[in-house]
Amino acid sequence: MRILFAGSPAIAVPALEALFALCAQSAGGFELAGLLTRADSPKGRSGKSEPTELALAAGRLNSALAAGKAPFPILKPEKLDEGARRQAAALEADLLVSFAYGRIFGPKFLALFPCGGINIHPSLLPQYRGPTPIQAAILGRETETAVTIQKLAAQMDSGDILAQERLPLDGRETAASLSEKAARKAAEMLPPALTSIAEGTIQARPQDHAGASYCSRIDREAGLIDWAASAPEIDARIRAFDPWPLSWTTHRRRRLFILAAAPLDAGDLPPEAAPAPPGLVLGTDRKRGILVRTGRGILAVSVLQYEAKKALEWKAFLNGVRDFTGSRLGV
Repeated sequence: MRILFAGSPAIAVPALEALFALCAQSAGGFELAGLLTRADSPKGRSGKSEPTELALAAGRLNSALAAGKAPFPILKPEKLDEGARRQAAALEADLLVSFAYGRIFGPKFLALFPCGGINIHPSLLPQYRGPTPIQAAILGRETETAVTIQKLAAQMDSGDILAQERLPLDGRETAASLSEKAARKAAEMLPPALTSIAEGTIQARPQDHAGASYCSRIDREAGLIDWAASAPEIDARIRAFDPWPLSWTTHRRRRLFILAAAPLDAGDLPPEAAPAPPGLVLGTDRKRGILVRTGRGILAVSVLQYEAKKALEWKAFLNGVRDFTGSRLGV
């Protein structure tokens, strides 16, 4: 079975590596026909055009091939148009495997693959269909999520489920750490799923469409902290937006990133002498950090960073901002 793997960000790299290893086992009957990824795009302050994380990983895998073995092609079309379909058709792949490619596959593209297509989605489908399921699970303060392998369908993330494994959440995950966890789980799940597909033994089950929920794209300004929200809600947003777009507020007209924080438990809350407005810096707790009043509860901030400056642990930060306590954030 020849497979075209489609993906773009780092979360898909372990799955590609697992597929590459599976194809290296000649007895398995699998062959990596090629990689489909997004076109190079400007990144960083320089604006220099750079490949996707998956394209970089594919380059490393091709470099590691034994002498005389042909590298697999890497396709980077701007659009999934007729030209892209011609490129993909030339690879003669039997199955499309997608993980966070970043574009919708139309019926003409899917028709290129005799065995259809499957998609890896890091959520407990039908929960959180859409482009940001990792962040959505954190924002929703879920106690578990999952990695799901599903059939590619016309409607986004609505295909029959082929495999699904749950991931417990402890409430301290960031988008970065949960993405790494989901990436490892996907890499474990993909080879046996492909083997079952090739053998014709895999069992598909339809999703409960009535129970579906959705998530949407996140823009750069989504990280602005609303101090009138509760401490647990702000904490969840800080974790969900790490490493991008990061959560931020303002302090005396300067953008200030809040990189790590945690809500104080009810038993740890200091006695309140008088009502305080949201965003007021109350003081410090020597174990937890800088205490900030929210709309409900207190947030203990432990890592901060002024824009264009380096990130600092809270004690080092206060050494350089002596009058921070008593100031109000976000005004």
